[in-house]
Amino acid sequence: MTAAGPLRRERILIVDDDLGLAEVIAMLLAGEGFQVEHCAGLRAAQRAIAASDVDLVVTDLRLPDGTGLEVIRAIKDAKPEIPIILMTSYSSVESAIEALRHGAIDYIIKPFDNAEFLHAVERALNERRINRENAILKRHLRNVHSSREIIGESPGIKRVLELIRKVAPADANVLIQGESGTGKELVALGLHYASHRADGPFVPINCAAIPRDLLESELFGHARGAFTGAVERSDGLIREAHGGTLLLDEISELAPALQVKLLRVLQDRVVRPVGGKQVHTVDVRFVAATNRNLKQAMEQGQFREDLYYRLNVIGIHVPPLRERGGDVDLLARHFIDFHGRRMGKRIRRLGPDLEVFLRQYTWPGNVRELENLIERAVILAESDTLTCRDFAESLPVPQAPPVAPPAEVNGHPASIEAYMRGVVERFQDVHSDTELARILGIGRKTLWMRRREWGLQRGRSAKA
Repeated sequence: MTAAGPLRRERILIVDDDLGLAEVIAMLLAGEGFQVEHCAGLRAAQRAIAASDVDLVVTDLRLPDGTGLEVIRAIKDAKPEIPIILMTSYSSVESAIEALRHGAIDYIIKPFDNAEFLHAVERALNERRINRENAILKRHLRNVHSSREIIGESPGIKRVLELIRKVAPADANVLIQGESGTGKELVALGLHYASHRADGPFVPINCAAIPRDLLESELFGHARGAFTGAVERSDGLIREAHGGTLLLDEISELAPALQVKLLRVLQDRVVRPVGGKQVHTVDVRFVAATNRNLKQAMEQGQFREDLYYRLNVIGIHVPPLRERGGDVDLLARHFIDFHGRRMGKRIRRLGPDLEVFLRQYTWPGNVRELENLIERAVILAESDTLTCRDFAESLPVPQAPPVAPPAEVNGHPASIEAYMRGVVERFQDVHSDTELARILGIGRKTLWMRRREWGLQRGRSAKA
């Protein structure tokens, strides 16, 4: 008997009613570390394919209740991504061509050499890996364009990047918390692509975006006819993420009944589809994300305590943009470069007024708001320098300054008067008198008198 090789993730299904030969093949594959399953006929093969995740099928041409060609057709209808090798002792060219035409990846004649057989298996699995990687790459390029990277040098972001580096190699569940727009999905992607699951699927789902009565079947799948409209069987997103990572975004919105069902998946690593009788083993890393304080929700009875601790094996907090200091400038220049190249515009610099605005604004929408604002500004830009004028109507009104003025203005002792004048000088060509007066906490008449005292005039682009 061949010594067992290192355990591999691939599961191979053998379909053959010759139990002696099937046992020899199973021993050969197990010796190479593969997980092996056997069934003797067409109907048993269909049940096995439906019940478990299979990476390769090796089937005989002649079966007691059908043919290998029928096995091929059944598999290609149910799960077309699974490669199939056909075995036969009838070495006719016609059967080989027919098998390949129906979707078999290879054809092998019995009796066969062990090395030749293992080579065919490795070739089939390698092609499956390549196809899977191409599909993942296409999905990644479609959903995550290169503007979305974790950019920053602030201490908070450095801590996040260090946690990703340390946590990614493990399979522990991760809970990512942070305000909306801070980049929680990017952290999840970083964990996935820095892990040994990088060649597996990354499957995100927003638990708040799908109606609660549909979310269960989206996650766990459903059997055909399980409910009105279920005309086809669905594996569900948890099984789709097999071998990879599932991101449960807005996990706080998960209904109590689904929290119970998800807890079982986390504990037992099995999934039962809605209306189904079979349970399916899954190999998935779970990453959850939320903009709510999940511990507080747990203490208020809105989130299960056992589920919270199952998900929060490792916790990562993504800081809001207002706490990231100079990262705003880095991110702004990154987005300007990306969207400028995408739109065929070369933006070389930021105007002084825009630099001031970027530093003073508190970014309630975080990185997402910054990128949206920059993208609109690049579209409207008419020169190689971005200024506040390029933001037009989309420029958010800056928040009111703090009650206490800064200690210094341009290196000199500051007064409330000097501080107010500085705000007017910076923003009078962007915002209306009503907005400026509101920001400063004074009336429009007072603003007009102060401007007159200071000798300030509104620019041509100012709004009345």
